[in-house]
Amino acid sequence: EAERDMKTMEETLREAKSAKTVAATLSSERKNQALSAMADALISDTPRILAANQADVSASRLSPSMTDRLTLTEKRIAEMSEGIRAVAKLPDPVGRVLEKSLRPNGLKIEKVSVPMGVVAVIYESRPNVTSDAAALCLKSGNACVLRGGKEAFSTSFEIVKSLRRALSSAGLPEALVSMSEDTSREGAGALMRARGFVDLLIPRGGAGLIRSCVENATVPCIQTGTGICHIYVDKSADFQMALDIIDNAKTSRPSVCNAAEVCLVHKNIAPTFLPLLKERLTDERRKRGQTPVELRLDERAAKYISGTRAGTEDFDTEFLDYILAVGVTDDVYSAAEHISAHSTGHSEAIVAFDEEAQSAFLSLVDSAAVYVNASTRFTDGGEFGLGCEMGISTQKLHARGPMGLKELTSWKYEIRGNGQIR
Repeated sequence: EAERDMKTMEETLREAKSAKTVAATLSSERKNQALSAMADALISDTPRILAANQADVSASRLSPSMTDRLTLTEKRIAEMSEGIRAVAKLPDPVGRVLEKSLRPNGLKIEKVSVPMGVVAVIYESRPNVTSDAAALCLKSGNACVLRGGKEAFSTSFEIVKSLRRALSSAGLPEALVSMSEDTSREGAGALMRARGFVDLLIPRGGAGLIRSCVENATVPCIQTGTGICHIYVDKSADFQMALDIIDNAKTSRPSVCNAAEVCLVHKNIAPTFLPLLKERLTDERRKRGQTPVELRLDERAAKYISGTRAGTEDFDTEFLDYILAVGVTDDVYSAAEHISAHSTGHSEAIVAFDEEAQSAFLSLVDSAAVYVNASTRFTDGGEFGLGCEMGISTQKLHARGPMGLKELTSWKYEIRGNGQIR
């Protein structure tokens, strides 16, 4: 059985490798026509996709917040379809002249954007990633091989079936979008080690998946975002603004990587601000019948409000749930120091009116996205104007922050001469 699966993976990779040549030469018009067909196919196949999703949800043993990520509705499928159309409207990232120069010897050198080739994406149980990744890869001239989580397998399989049917109807190879049918660890490992077939590997998921890819991949790998996101409330903050931002960043969708997991509060305002925070996130939510946020308090925060005492791991945990680690800090410098020690380099925010505190935070905090007076929930390809995104890169090489179309291209140098020799 395993041998057959591995052969299936090899066949998938061979087909994708041959399709990448087609992908790289497609005109913007052909790509956009195919994307439009893919968006239509999701809508027309909605009943079939929803039936598969219902089966996945019924069989899953995920937490409520992760089940929310897995669950599709007609509205969510319509949003996935609109996401594909949004990608079609974006400028083509392939063939852009990034730099050009004329050398003294007459050589004309141009640095031109080109597709990556075959992009493999390993992700967990989020069916919308299936269509987002396929659309972004096609628009950027790449073939993609998708490997979703086993909990969402039936849903992702039906989505890919729809997308491949659309590609075929547009006269393009179905292998531009492929899906690994092997959801085992061995299947993921085969993708990580598919040298000569996979040009770029993007893991989207929890810390375990990303660590596994970084440690085991022999193909180029982008480290994407576990999000231990921090919000620091400075002594100069507007309290109402701070409460609104923290509430949004923690409770609007706690299961996503740009949700806040840690709140740090300046010592001067802690006695007055922390009771307001507890009232907003815990007491008021309980009164309204909403899930209250459990506050895990460091020693200093526990002097001012009641809650759970923070354990040794709480400031290093991506909760993805209604839990917030809360600490008291001396100033913006010690807040930045704490963030440097505990952050995953995803998104951090300061709430402050003091411009010196803002500037210090922006220069000292080394994460992919650093906010002043705004929620971390904006770290997202759509919100940044990139269309849907492939993931949030928390590394510094090649891509950083939300990965849109440009981040799915590389470049090559094209040099024109008239007989020059060195």
